[in-house]
Amino acid sequence: MHENDGNRPEASSDDPAVYADYNATAPLRPEARAAMLEAFGQPGNPSSVHRRGRTARARLERARRQVAAFIGAEAEQVIFTSGGTEADLLALCGTDRKRVLVSAIEHDAVLAAVDDAERIPVQADGLVDLTALASLLEASNEPALVSVMWANNETGVVQPIAEVVHLAKQHGALVHSDAVQAAGKVALNFAGSGLDMMTISAHKIGGPPGVGALLLRGGLSLRPMITGGGQERGRRSGTENLPGIVGFGAAVEAASAGPEMEPASRLRDLFETRVLAAAPGARILGRSGPRLANTSCVVMPGVPAETQVMALDLEGIAVSAGSACSSGKVKRSHVIEAMEPGGPASATAIRISLGWLNVEADVDRLVEAWLRLYKRASGQG
Repeated sequence: MHENDGNRPEASSDDPAVYADYNATAPLRPEARAAMLEAFGQPGNPSSVHRRGRTARARLERARRQVAAFIGAEAEQVIFTSGGTEADLLALCGTDRKRVLVSAIEHDAVLAAVDDAERIPVQADGLVDLTALASLLEASNEPALVSVMWANNETGVVQPIAEVVHLAKQHGALVHSDAVQAAGKVALNFAGSGLDMMTISAHKIGGPPGVGALLLRGGLSLRPMITGGGQERGRRSGTENLPGIVGFGAAVEAASAGPEMEPASRLRDLFETRVLAAAPGARILGRSGPRLANTSCVVMPGVPAETQVMALDLEGIAVSAGSACSSGKVKRSHVIEAMEPGGPASATAIRISLGWLNVEADVDRLVEAWLRLYKRASGQG
């Protein structure tokens, strides 16, 4: 166990000694926890007109402004939802566009939203194929909706959103981006992006799970997926999750306070340098292109991803294989399969994702455990 540095919470006997799965969910920030506890202690429905209701409304709207400022948007463009999945569904199914194009590496929340969506292929480096996108857009005069994630959750590859938007707008298409993994890790500006819609989620930034937001360009209307009392200006009904939303606002404000990705980037690079030097067969997917500073998708040849995740877990190290939103199942990665069709990497890659509480000692333990497994698998140990 590492010595506590004053910022890192003490681990209990049930906690992993090394948490390297920030892309699945980030630890709850102290600021978010404090804001939520205060909100829990003050009952009030934001739709009520009495004093407590008005106080609740004020807290809700303050959080809305915090989220808007964090993402470079206007407060009225923020629609609070139950998370990234709901926000993606609202974006893809709430417009009048019947033709939907999505990249082949999208999160399942996007892939499952529209059954007959056309897939935009990606290149071997994980970047969306812009030539293929242009061909798809030119193939029909039907107005389309294009959805390309800002950054991939498994490889960390950052997509050329500006180029996607430019191409799409030339053909009159609306553009949505799932920026759940990018928020808090790269600078985002909704107003300057040219996007029509953008999805973010609280628990990837150090807020609570169960709350997210869809950013909606002014003048664009959506058909609500959840109807009822008309909350969120009629775009998402249901009594607002006030403690969660308040925690969301506190988390994004805390995330804006400092350059948290610089330490994570140094630790990620240290991990990759040491692994590649000691394991000639190892590969880092997406390394040749722009990536999130905290993410490493590493291939251990011949060793199933599930075996790696379980072996590291037994060593007290938490990592993932692919997306964590698959009911706890480990399966071949559709992201890596799209990058390398038919290759073995989709079954043998794991994701290391670091964050603000990690220290160099975590990387030491991670590298040592990973190399022990690698050497056993390759007959060296």
